[in-house]
Amino acid sequence: MTQVLFYGKPGCISNKRQIALLIEAGHEVDVRNLLEESWTEGRLAAWFLGMPVVNWFNPTAPAIKQGELDPASLSEEAALCAMVRDPVLIRRPLIRVSEQRVVGFEPAAINSLLGQVVPDPQDDLESCSKEPAA
Repeated sequence: MTQVLFYGKPGCISNKRQIALLIEAGHEVDVRNLLEESWTEGRLAAWFLGMPVVNWFNPTAPAIKQGELDPASLSEEAALCAMVRDPVLIRRPLIRVSEQRVVGFEPAAINSLLGQVVPDPQDDLESCSKEPAA
């Protein structure tokens, strides 16, 4: 069993499905609310080492979908500042196992880090979903 730190968004059906897959694979998951975390630019930067800035962002964030923010036009510093101000911009989940970090729930990265968690690598497990309104 591996201890997995999982930063996600409450109410996101995709995050719930991702957590369920991790648990079904035998991992212990410590779920944290990405939106309530006290992020700093330095803390966030550690997650994105070696990644293009545009891949740091949640493409379904309202500011991005409405054209108010273009991640491709931002420097690393501006991107980090924007995400600290508005954590919904952060691509999720953020997953940490020991000192290894993964941004998003890409099957190849998850399976490489934790073994066969994602049985069908063709599944779209990262698209943002909300629970249906009651």
